[in-house]
Amino acid sequence: MAQPKLQIKDIHAEFAALPANMVGEIVNGALYAHPRPARKHGQAATELTSELVNPFRRGRGGPGGWRFIAEHELHLGEHIVVPDISGWRAERYPVSETTSYSVVPPDWLCEIISPSTQRLDRFRKLPVYAEFGVKHCWYVDPIEKTLEVFILANGVYSIGPSFFDNAPVTAPPFEVHTFELGILWDDIGQPS
Repeated sequence: MAQPKLQIKDIHAEFAALPANMVGEIVNGALYAHPRPARKHGQAATELTSELVNPFRRGRGGPGGWRFIAEHELHLGEHIVVPDISGWRAERYPVSETTSYSVVPPDWLCEIISPSTQRLDRFRKLPVYAEFGVKHCWYVDPIEKTLEVFILANGVYSIGPSFFDNAPVTAPPFEVHTFELGILWDDIGQPS
């Protein structure tokens, strides 16, 4: 839930004072705080990261050359955002950063949509990601069982391919690898 706009030093004090069970983000001068994600949300993020690491991080069955971090704080200008998964091409990965956050925008990121953060993720954070040149944003909704791909061109996102249920996913920037979207949902392999 958004808090009223405060002075920048007050916002950062409020941000620092959030309890450990809350995720805080500052977007366009407003503080947003929400509880840690629910199980479906966390499972989808974990499964997607697992699916991408072997081919794109380790080069097993794919080209390698990527680095991924889950729930990593990004400081993009005046904004502090926490995408569910951030990915950088290896040559852009901020290895020299010694802080607990990064100022180098990722090349790709994924937001796992939840009812409490959907408006923030879609309507407040997506323009920030465009402003800072994040080339690909994936939006996964574990309740609706969907994946939407947004591709940045000329500073504006256009919707790329979209997938639902257990569709095979072949999507930029990872189109050399296909996986079944159903691996992200916790009911796959469970009795009906």
